[in-house]
Amino acid sequence: MTDRQIASRTGEALDRLRASRPLVHHITNFVVMNDTANVTLLIGASPVMAHAPEEVEEMVSMAGALVLNPGTPQRDWNEAMLLAGRRARETGIPIVLDPVGAGATEFRTRTNRMLLDEVKPTIVRGNAGEIGALAGAGGEVKGVDSVGTLTDPEQVVRRAAKQWGVVVAITGRRDLVSDGERTIAVGNGHEWLTTLTGTGCMSTAMVAAFAAVEPDALYAATAGLAAYGVAAELAAARTDGPGSFKTALFDELYRLSSERLAEAASVVPVD
Repeated sequence: MTDRQIASRTGEALDRLRASRPLVHHITNFVVMNDTANVTLLIGASPVMAHAPEEVEEMVSMAGALVLNPGTPQRDWNEAMLLAGRRARETGIPIVLDPVGAGATEFRTRTNRMLLDEVKPTIVRGNAGEIGALAGAGGEVKGVDSVGTLTDPEQVVRRAAKQWGVVVAITGRRDLVSDGERTIAVGNGHEWLTTLTGTGCMSTAMVAAFAAVEPDALYAATAGLAAYGVAAELAAARTDGPGSFKTALFDELYRLSSERLAEAASVVPVD
């Protein structure tokens, strides 16, 4: 596909998302729960934040997509993620893993590798440090923040996608999405996203919402990141700092039209 064809497909996916309002089941961390629920709702999906092992299998069976985000990892939540992930895999529900802080501690790294191996997610969305650490490519994480850069992020994202058999999205100044064969660069976004807690987790929520309606996981991840980045650009253009930017970001996600998204999406196939 050309860049314009990919951009057009993102707009069409947004129309389908808003028409169907899929349920997105989040098993996510304490820090971002409210924001990721709001982002899911504002873009047109319906969020549910269900974590109890006793109900997650039943809940995910009703969902269009599942988010697994072990940003505040605990044993019972890890059990819930395994239960929900396995049920989602059995029933063909797309799973988006956000490996928050992988590489920072042994527990976080082990937890995310367990989810990769046992759940086999559809999409993995993380920053350069997290993906690099999990893929053995030298990523470095401090707390939950990526520090440093990957020497060849395009090679890393392709290799990780092939190694894990999933679509991988590395987000940062320029986002890269790959299924191991096809790779797309997403150039939308704004630097103020780096000043707020949870913006990476919010981008994962966006990816999951689009995965519920776009059957090709490569284009679902691309559309989610492009829509999020376009909304960030629109929000930054009318605000003067991170606080007002966050409020405006929510407004722009709600107002984003398929036409505006298709026009503004900076999505380029990478050879």
